[in-house]
Amino acid sequence: MYIIIVGAGDIGSPLINIATRTGNEVVVIEQDTRKAEEIASEFDCLVINADATIKETLEDAGADRADAIISTTDQDATNVMVCLLSKEFEIPAITSVVHDAAHMNLFRQIEVNTVENPQQLIAEHLYRAVARPAIVDYMRIGEDAEVFEITVTEDAPVAGKTLTEAGEEGILPNDVLIVAIGREGEDRPLTPRGNTRIQTNDLLTVYSAAGANPNLTDIFGHYEDQTA
Repeated sequence: MYIIIVGAGDIGSPLINIATRTGNEVVVIEQDTRKAEEIASEFDCLVINADATIKETLEDAGADRADAIISTTDQDATNVMVCLLSKEFEIPAITSVVHDAAHMNLFRQIEVNTVENPQQLIAEHLYRAVARPAIVDYMRIGEDAEVFEITVTEDAPVAGKTLTEAGEEGILPNDVLIVAIGREGEDRPLTPRGNTRIQTNDLLTVYSAAGANPNLTDIFGHYEDQTA
């Protein structure tokens, strides 16, 4: 893909790293000269040291042939302007960081993809690492629902049970689904069925409509979350 990344700060720099490593053609627009020089020396990409809110800058970046543009600056006003200009070039995929939740409606009105308040997301992940130590990784869906990964311990109530048995015996709540099972010796995650038996040390991907509370992590044998 031909990707334009606006901003080379705390969010933009890791994104540039990922985009270049995976073989994309990347153009970076960064107004700060020092940051622009650092990116140019570190990554295999074209760096334009200019203001991305000026239409000519996007023209120089090849916006007319870009597959995607991602605006990552720390100013919502700048990101909005970049997105509006990108619309004029008819870039297929336009994505922006949004720092202030009060501005989300504006971004929705111009119909661009958004990532809301990355700092808040990082803070939530850090808190979750302390409050729910049993959880390997998680993603929030809406206000309450979550998808998370968790291992099954030897003394877990669900260990040794098929999914059907766990449901019939009331071990797994109705609003909880086992989405995938990572198992030692298997090349790829297993797709669970009713007769799939949960084993000790399985890495489960779990959907919970009510989130990952301590009562739920108990089911997988992680009682430490009760005191976390």
